[in-house]
This record gives sequence, C-alpha cells and structure tokens, in this order.
Amino acid sequence: MQLVRYGGTAGIAAIVDIAGFGVFHGLGWPVALAAATSFLLATVVNYTLTARFVFAMPASLPGYLKFLVAALLGFCINVSVTVLLAQAGGMAPVLAKTVGVGIAFFANFALNAFFVFRTQRLP
Repeated sequence: MQLVRYGGTAGIAAIVDIAGFGVFHGLGWPVALAAATSFLLATVVNYTLTARFVFAMPASLPGYLKFLVAALLGFCINVSVTVLLAQAGGMAPVLAKTVGVGIAFFANFALNAFFVFRTQRLP
C-alpha cells in the first residue's frame, strides 16, 4: 500500500514540476532556470506529501535535504539507464526513457524507505 501511495505523491509532484515549468518559462525565464526551479518546487511538494501520507512522519529541513539527495540519485539513475539503453543498447529512446523512469521510481522508493524515512529500529 505504501508503494501505491508513493506513486500518488510522485504523480502529484510530476504535475507540479510540469506546471511550474510552464509557468516559469511562460514568464520568460530561461529553460534551464525554469526547469531547475520547477524541479526543486516539486521536490518540496513531493517530500511534504510523502512524509505525511506515505511514511506518516513529520517533515523537517534535514529530512528534506536527505530527500533531495535521494531525488538527485534517482535522477542520475533515470538518465544513466535511458542513455545506456538508447545509445549502447539500441533501444528506442522513448522506450528507454520509460524504462529509466520505472527503474528510478523503484530506486527512489527504496532510498526513501531505507534512507530518508528510516525509523529507529529497536535492538
């Protein structure tokens, strides 16, 4: 059930990222600045929702910073898999990107479950 809720929070964050990019770019911001700003805004939304609705934990600045590191690792996994499959593996680029997104989704969930939102375990 956590994985399903995580998918929902990630979906909302994706909408924030895309909509934010559209707004910022529409205001005349350069593409890179609009993309980076909307990504960061989406991570704040994603962290807040994920903390509350997926892992039932309070949000905090240290928690967000861990979440941001996990998101950046997921981004690197996404891009690496996409490039590897499309360029080295000869897979159609859109299919390669789809696989990259899927692998990064599960990697991010694992990073969040075991690193960002890890609860104290009793000995």
